[in-house]
Amino acid sequence: MNVRSPAGLPDEAVRIASIEKYRHRAAGYDATCGPTWPIRERTINLLDLRPGQAVLDVGCGTGLSLARLRECVGEAGQIHGFDQSPDMLKQARERVAAAGWQNVHLHETPAQGLFLPAPVDALLFHYTHDVLRSASAVERLLACARPGAAVAIAGIKYFPLWLAPLNIWVYFKNHGYNGAPGELRSPWDRIAPRLDGWRLTPTQYGMGYIASGRVRA
Repeated sequence: MNVRSPAGLPDEAVRIASIEKYRHRAAGYDATCGPTWPIRERTINLLDLRPGQAVLDVGCGTGLSLARLRECVGEAGQIHGFDQSPDMLKQARERVAAAGWQNVHLHETPAQGLFLPAPVDALLFHYTHDVLRSASAVERLLACARPGAAVAIAGIKYFPLWLAPLNIWVYFKNHGYNGAPGELRSPWDRIAPRLDGWRLTPTQYGMGYIASGRVRA
């Protein structure tokens, strides 16, 4: 079966394109993330994590969120992260090894191939546009969570209509990172109907968003 993304591209084609883009970006990726660090912190805080819980970092990249997630769940908690980019995940593995974190588990896989030993209590989606635009990816990831699990999402979207001329810039900014750029009007519309208590707040003058909800039973 040839699963296709909503944009019409096969998921495998999106995966290949994304891996190639991050192959070029991986080495300098961390240096570009300073401006969005407050958004990362706000999104993690929406998960309201507690010591001993298990959390999944969706598309964990170089592992920039792992330290903060581990602070929240403590030594007794479990942190899982996955990424399909070997170049990004290599840096995450080096980060985990250097810190000696025994309760952080990394998986090299696309979202559609992720299987965890037990359901998690929370899912973090931090700038994971390709994942959110794939129905099969959303389906698999929600299956990794217990009913009622917290979900927090941060991402990029088009500006509101009064700033519409700037959206060509938003598109090309998205194009540099994603295998299937575009569909930026409401990039959350594959996952939002699957969650209870959905809330969304625009960020960056309307170019970004932070959203949250809970996995429906």
